Amino acid sequence: MVLDTLVTMNNESKRQKAALLQGTLDMLIMQTLRWGPEHGHGIGQAIQARSGELLHIEAGSLYPALHRMERQGLITAEWKISDNKQRAKYYRLTAAGRKELVVEESKWDLLVRAISRVRKPI
Repeated sequence: MVLDTLVTMNNESKRQKAALLQGTLDMLIMQTLRWGPEHGHGIGQAIQARSGELLHIEAGSLYPALHRMERQGLITAEWKISDNKQRAKYYRLTAAGRKELVVEESKWDLLVRAISRVRKPI
């Protein structure tokens, strides 16, 4: 069913779906960084663990998102030595990122409520 929907989407619908998915990943990354700085691999592991192993973010999605969010000023990064003595880029949420997280969480909460109302009307 989902595959059929994806096949029949026009370009605008594909862009909107990509934006929704990108926004969701951004929100998950910002939520993870809310608790403190973390390196990319650690962000992916935290999302996976906190989702009960249901969400697995591939490096091909995670790192481009981190770089884009850094360019947007939502996060900053600095090189440090990790616990296993490897050089790693640690990301931190900026003040702008904290504000954006509040906005994105509100949008997500609204979407979840809307979907719930459709699934189980009163």
